[in-house]
Amino acid sequence: MKHRPEKILVRGVNWLGDAVMTTPALRRLREAKPHARIELLTHAKLADLWRGHPCIDATLTFTDRDSMLGVARLLRAQDFDAAIVFPNSPRSALEVFFARIPLRAGYARAFRSVFLTRAVPPRADAVKMHKRSASDVNLRIVRNCTRDTFPSRAHHVHDYLHLVGASDLGAKSDPLPALLHVGEDEVSAARKRMGPGNGPVLALNPGAEYGPAKRWPAERFVEAARQLHEELGCNWVILGGKGDQELAGRIGADLTARIGPDRVVNLAGQTSLRELCATLKASALLLTNDSGPMHVAAALGTPVVVPFGSTSPELTGPVMDAQSLHYVAVGAASCAPCFRRECPVDFRCMQSIPATDLVRGALRSLARAPA
Repeated sequence: MKHRPEKILVRGVNWLGDAVMTTPALRRLREAKPHARIELLTHAKLADLWRGHPCIDATLTFTDRDSMLGVARLLRAQDFDAAIVFPNSPRSALEVFFARIPLRAGYARAFRSVFLTRAVPPRADAVKMHKRSASDVNLRIVRNCTRDTFPSRAHHVHDYLHLVGASDLGAKSDPLPALLHVGEDEVSAARKRMGPGNGPVLALNPGAEYGPAKRWPAERFVEAARQLHEELGCNWVILGGKGDQELAGRIGADLTARIGPDRVVNLAGQTSLRELCATLKASALLLTNDSGPMHVAAALGTPVVVPFGSTSPELTGPVMDAQSLHYVAVGAASCAPCFRRECPVDFRCMQSIPATDLVRGALRSLARAPA
C-alpha cells in the first residue's frame, strides 16, 4: 500500500495583521516540507486570505459558535501527523491535544504546556507588549523620558519563525519577507472599482480596529492626500471595514471638496477580504495606520506609509531594511509606545506627526518603487 504524504496542521491566529506576520514562518515550513500536505486551521473571517497561497494545501475553518471539542473532532478526523500552534491560548493547545495529533508544537505558556509535546520556551529576543497605566503615562511625561525602542529581532514575525524552527520539523528560522497571493483577474477587477481617472491611484486606510489611539487624526490624512495629489496628480481610493464607514465618509467628503469628485472613490465597508487584497495590490501606495491592511499591502509588495503612535514599529510594523519601500513616522512622545486603545492624555504621539512628514515619506517610497 502506498504511504500517504506527511500531514501537518498549522493552527492559525485570529487577527488579519497577525495572520500576515505568520507567512514567513509558513514559507520556512513549506521549504522544509516540500512534499507534505500542509493545512491551515483558521477563523472563517480570514479563510479567503489564504486562497491560492503557495504554502498551504487546504484550509479548515471555525467560527465563534464552534466549541473547542467540536474543532478537535474536526481535526481528529483528518489524521494529522504534526501540528504547529501559533496562538498562545490554552484553547488552541487543547484543540490539537484532543485531536490526538502525535507532534504538537507551540510556545510554553501557563495552562497549556502540558497539552503540547514540544512546548517551546519564549525566545530570548522576545518583547511583550506591556500596556502602560494612565499613571505611568503621566509619570513618563513629567520625567520627559525617551521613547522606548526595541531591536529589530524583537519584531513579532520572529516569534512565528522561531516556533517553526524549534518544532522538530526541520525548518529554518531565518527571516523571509511576508507573502500573500492575489490573481491577475482579481487585480484587474479591483482596478475597475477604483475608477477610470488619470494618474496613479493611491489607497488611504484611516481606521485601526484596535482603537482610536492608533489612528492618525482625520484632518492629517486629508491634508497629506491633498498634498500628494498636488505633487502627483493622483487619485485616491479610501478603504476600511464597516466600522470605518463614518470616518471614511467624512474624509472622503473633505478630500473630494479639495481635489474634485472624480479623484476620490470611497470603498470603505464595500469590499470583501479578497477585494481588499486586490485593491491594495493594484494601488501604487497605501497611506495607513498600524493595521491589518498595512500588513496585507506590504506582503503584496505595495509600499506603505504609516504613522506610529501608541504602538511600536519595531514590534509590529512593516519589516524594514535599507532597501525598504516603506516609510514609518514615529511621534515625539515620551510616553510612547503605551499600547493603549485610548490615549489618557493629549494624544501627543500622533499629534506630533505632521502631514508633511508622511508626504515626504510617500514621495520617497514611490521614487524607490519599481516602475
